Amino acid sequence: MGKQKTVEIKNRKARYEYHIIQTYEAGIVLTGTEVKSIRDGKANINEAYCLFDKNNELWIKNMHISEYKLGYHYNHETRRDRKLLLKKSELKKLYRRVLEKGNTIVPLRLYFSERGIIKLEIGAAQGKKSYDKRHSIKEKDMKREKSRFDKFNT
Repeated sequence: MGKQKTVEIKNRKARYEYHIIQTYEAGIVLTGTEVKSIRDGKANINEAYCLFDKNNELWIKNMHISEYKLGYHYNHETRRDRKLLLKKSELKKLYRRVLEKGNTIVPLRLYFSERGIIKLEIGAAQGKKSYDKRHSIKEKDMKREKSRFDKFNT
């Protein structure tokens, strides 16, 4: 079997906007053309969010997967709701966490597992205040300056 290229689609904005409390690895229900588009790297999870429905099932909404370029009338909708697959115990923990004020579930990254299965890393998150965001920017700038200084002195 040939070496498969690794595709990893990240939501960089999520770690800036939220404090990630706990992460989970979820399976995702997809169609064939969606898998092919993700394999080409044609997906975006920046505006996506996760919600529970009335049956206590977890769904990802507003995740964009571009139509497969070689697909015809069997192509998928680009922003349809997709079901996430987790263990019942993990779903219960997430549901209890979301009931707390200010908590939500955000998608962090979309990737292929070692077995070639598409997984979505989601995180139970709490929104950051504006001063926390400024602190994050300051830390990032300090790291960048330190790496420049270290590179210059070596």
